[in-house]
Amino acid sequence: MKLPLLVLVGPTAVGKTAISVAVAKRLGAEIISGDSMQVYRGMEIGTAKITPNEMNGVPHHMIDIKEPDEPFSVAEFQTRVDGLIREIHGRGRLPMLVGGTGLYVRAVLQEYTFTEIEGDSELRERLAAEEALRGAGHLHRRLAAVDPAAAARLHPNDLRRIIRALEVYETTGIPISETQTAGTAEPRYDDLFIGLTMDRDLLYRRIDLRVEQMLAAGLRAEVTRLLKRFPPSTQALEAIGYREMVWHLRGLLTYPEAAALIQRNTRRFAKRQFTWFKRDERIQWIDLTTADARSSAVELIGRLVAGKWRQV
Repeated sequence: MKLPLLVLVGPTAVGKTAISVAVAKRLGAEIISGDSMQVYRGMEIGTAKITPNEMNGVPHHMIDIKEPDEPFSVAEFQTRVDGLIREIHGRGRLPMLVGGTGLYVRAVLQEYTFTEIEGDSELRERLAAEEALRGAGHLHRRLAAVDPAAAARLHPNDLRRIIRALEVYETTGIPISETQTAGTAEPRYDDLFIGLTMDRDLLYRRIDLRVEQMLAAGLRAEVTRLLKRFPPSTQALEAIGYREMVWHLRGLLTYPEAAALIQRNTRRFAKRQFTWFKRDERIQWIDLTTADARSSAVELIGRLVAGKWRQV
């Protein structure tokens, strides 16, 4: 018998945090973060990490479990969340997976398996030097020759992932696209999959406002503190908001340019989130464009849960 799992997804700034806490209070649920960046300690402002006050007594998991320079993979996320779901059910409570990182959510819901391959820092450095010597796009062309499926998924400018794919191939002889498989026949849990959406223009205005609030709250100072402990090449500092602020602190962007770029890149990220989640026909969408819809969303989710699992 599959364990029940409530899932709440949606793009950044749509209002997942407040609604998820209200739903959890109503249902006696515990929240598992499905955000790939909120796992890192010391990265509060730029990730819009929920505060203890905002949690309102609701247990939250998968937050602040790693240092920014510690590796973290989808496979580890899947394993940890599987354990948490069992533990939460063991306490007689409903687990609620909340987030906007589509691959992480899908790894929990579908039968994904991952082959973990050790990294090779010397090989990565050699590949990066090769790209610098041969010119932009060289490694992407190399990847297309040995793993066309991976190359088709990666933008030629996504050098970090291209290097990782070549690293896997040169280390194992196996294309990275073959080290991760997904079964689509049966879901792993008895899930209720809910998505939050709203008018795109309204969402973009909310994103711009959120970025302004992050900057006012001290994002520049947060990144300055992180750079005192970790090099700019740290993978976690490639996240939107951190990357642009690093560029500013290194003199490559003015402060207004960095702010505008964070807003633009966050809007583009939200668009990609929409595209990812819209592919999943199981998601029941709740449109939060109007104030009335936002105020009634918690009650609506409660009704959907009651209809799915009568015992909750």
